Amino acid sequence: MKKIILGSNSPRRRELLAGLGFPFTVDTDNSFEEVADPSMPHRLIPAAMAEGKSFGFHRPLSDDEVLVTADTMVLLGDVMLGKPRTHEEAISMLRALSGHTHEVITAVVIRDRDNCRRFEDITRVTFRELTDEEIEWYVDNCRPYDKAGAYGVQEWIGYAAITSIQGSFYNVMGLPVHKVYECLKDFMDL
Repeated sequence: MKKIILGSNSPRRRELLAGLGFPFTVDTDNSFEEVADPSMPHRLIPAAMAEGKSFGFHRPLSDDEVLVTADTMVLLGDVMLGKPRTHEEAISMLRALSGHTHEVITAVVIRDRDNCRRFEDITRVTFRELTDEEIEWYVDNCRPYDKAGAYGVQEWIGYAAITSIQGSFYNVMGLPVHKVYECLKDFMDL
């Protein structure tokens, strides 16, 4: 069997990939700088980031290795919501999401030395109206600074505020595992 390498620091991606039952290692050494071209359409950014992470990997892959990279973005209308840098930015993002439906786009690149597969998944998520107190409590207690859109679907806000998910729940966590599994089966010759 080939050795799978996850090129991501995300604890959620590690958890989700582990759930598929494939053994893997994590290696995030990379030369790619995650900066998008401002003229690029927002919907294309996750694919560009996932591809940059893959081909910016710090060394060539061996014959028996498969690299998995991904990038997730929250899109509210035409506004891209990345990871909040400050408490105020997290509050602002959650206020914007409150009472609205947004899209979560995750792009994945899986490759070995000879082959490369790229795909994405889009999930529509609807939030009920949140009070300022609920938003403050969530940000203060869950500290969602490492999450696109300033929230984790698997945390309190997912239980208490999300009224609808159209598409993959796991995609919202950061990895469309149903698609990753099918692709990895091909790479592993299963």
